Amino acid sequence: MDREMLLMGALAGDIIGSRLEYSGLKQTDFDLFTSESSFTDDSILTMAVADAILNGLPYQKTIWDYANQHPHADYGGLFREWMASPNPQPYHSFGNGSAMRVSPVGWAFNDLDDVLI
Repeated sequence: MDREMLLMGALAGDIIGSRLEYSGLKQTDFDLFTSESSFTDDSILTMAVADAILNGLPYQKTIWDYANQHPHADYGGLFREWMASPNPQPYHSFGNGSAMRVSPVGWAFNDLDDVLI
C-alpha cells in the first residue's frame, strides 16, 4: 500500500464514520459520504500529527494549536481542559484518541527505531 493511501484512508474512514459514530449501526451497506459526513476531532488532530512530523514541529504545541483553531470539534472533556490551559501538560487521558490519530506515524516512518526517535 502506498504511504499516502494510509493517511488518506484514515481521514476518509473518520469522515465516513462521522455521521454513524453514536448510531450503533451494525450493517455494512450504507452510503459512504452524505451531506451529514464531516471531518471530526480525529481528522483535525491526525493532520496536526502529520504536520508536526513533516515540518519537524513539536507535537504538543502543534496539536494544541490545531485543536484551538478548531475548538468546536467533538473533543473529550479532559482534552478540552488541556486545550484551555495556557501551559498544557500531559494528563491522564483515556487513550482512545491517540489510537485514532497515530496513522501519520505509520505513514512517515518505516521501522521501530525511527518511530522511537
